[in-house]
Amino acid sequence: MTTHLDILIIGGGISGLLAARELRLAGRDVTILDKSKPGMESSWAGGGILLPIYPWRQATAISELAVNSLKRYSSLSQELLDATGIDPEWYDCGMLICKNPDYEQAVKWCEHYSIDYQPAPPALTEALGSTCHQPLWLPEIAQARNPRLLKSLHAYLVQTGVQFLDTTEIHKISVANRQIERIETTDSNYSAQHLIVSAGAWTTDLMQDLLPDWPVDLNIKPVRGQMLLFDATPTTLDCMVLDGDQYLIPRRDGKILAGSTVEQAGFNKITTEAAKQQLYQFATDLLPTLKSYPICHHWAGLRPGSPQGIPSIGQHPDIENLSINAGHFRNGLVMGPASAKLLADLILQRPTEIDPTPYSLTRANAL
Repeated sequence: MTTHLDILIIGGGISGLLAARELRLAGRDVTILDKSKPGMESSWAGGGILLPIYPWRQATAISELAVNSLKRYSSLSQELLDATGIDPEWYDCGMLICKNPDYEQAVKWCEHYSIDYQPAPPALTEALGSTCHQPLWLPEIAQARNPRLLKSLHAYLVQTGVQFLDTTEIHKISVANRQIERIETTDSNYSAQHLIVSAGAWTTDLMQDLLPDWPVDLNIKPVRGQMLLFDATPTTLDCMVLDGDQYLIPRRDGKILAGSTVEQAGFNKITTEAAKQQLYQFATDLLPTLKSYPICHHWAGLRPGSPQGIPSIGQHPDIENLSINAGHFRNGLVMGPASAKLLADLILQRPTEIDPTPYSLTRANAL
């Protein structure tokens, strides 16, 4: 027996959940299938800074999605809180960037995207153990607390009628006449009006394993990131601080997250003592008062690394009812709302706010 679905999303991370919300708002029936529990991979493990790290050094395609998403997060978080009572902890605490050798380029980027910026006030830097170079203060940059955002979003989707198939593995996908015809799991068969693959770091392997005869040019690989959480108290740190390639993030309850490593370790999510010591050294050098607080958590996640960090968003070039939304690297939360909106617009054949061309998929053998 085959169960017929309207839209089936493979992957319950932030990209899959936000796509489900957009499509549900458009009146579509949505089912999310995940090999584990929703939001328990890269989306849960991230820091939640709602800005790419040094966005002026990255591709324009990343900035377009990130800035569009920034405009959506405050109202999205309030909507989720009102609907579920679970606070995603959107927190516009601002971000201090300690070292900016490319200060003029940063300013041009901020002005182009209407991002408020200021030279860093001395009060923000005096407690830090970093030698600041042209420090930049971005007072309106916010964060979200990943686990709570995901919990709130999951509860919201359940309320709105989205179905979840948790801890479910797909064993086979059949294609006929350029259409996904059947999706087979351990104990059920499904068909779908439209299938979306949003499986994070596992997307490339999943496509190669289940659709080997329909290759697309995906190069999404796992990139491990480890983080520490200090059990600090409120007012220990008032804003996010980026120093080099690492950062401190103060949560509303006072806890401070220190991140993160960037490691090529395959699908291995084990934490290491070396990374713990390196992050501890960074954090306590930057904010010496952290030596007074214990570490309450150390964890690792697998980011979906992709060339230049540009995600693949759009329809498969050869299968008419298959789309992909994956490969956001370090910026799944940052680009999530705009990526979901773009994907929904393409599937529903609505006008898009963002040019979809930089994210479109091509055949693997395309010249």
